[in-house]
Amino acid sequence: MSLLNDLININLSDSSEKIIAEYLWIGGSGMDLRSKARTLPGPVTDPAKLPKWNYDGSSTGQAPGDDSEVILYPQSIFKDPFRKGNNILVMCDAYTPAGEPIPTNKRFNAAQIFSNPAVAAEVPW
Repeated sequence: MSLLNDLININLSDSSEKIIAEYLWIGGSGMDLRSKARTLPGPVTDPAKLPKWNYDGSSTGQAPGDDSEVILYPQSIFKDPFRKGNNILVMCDAYTPAGEPIPTNKRFNAAQIFSNPAVAAEVPW
């Protein structure tokens, strides 16, 4: 059990510049959360500097089997509260290889609405 305790909330920041970026997105049901992790050479604070990443959308119900590639576009970054250190959680939108938002990408339409100057100028209360 002590070996497991040594690995809980491991912080490798003292021994390496590398970080783990956990990419997260909404799955095909709209109610499930999906993720996959990648190692990056160093800390990142701007989502635009993160690489896009792909996955097989047919396994998540987000793309047909004959054309199943879905591309993850990083949208925001948060410190990873589980891995700690400089590791990050990356919230992503999902797009087709042609750059079109997939049907379950509800954030795309919301971002368009909220970025409209008339909406941004509203004072909700």
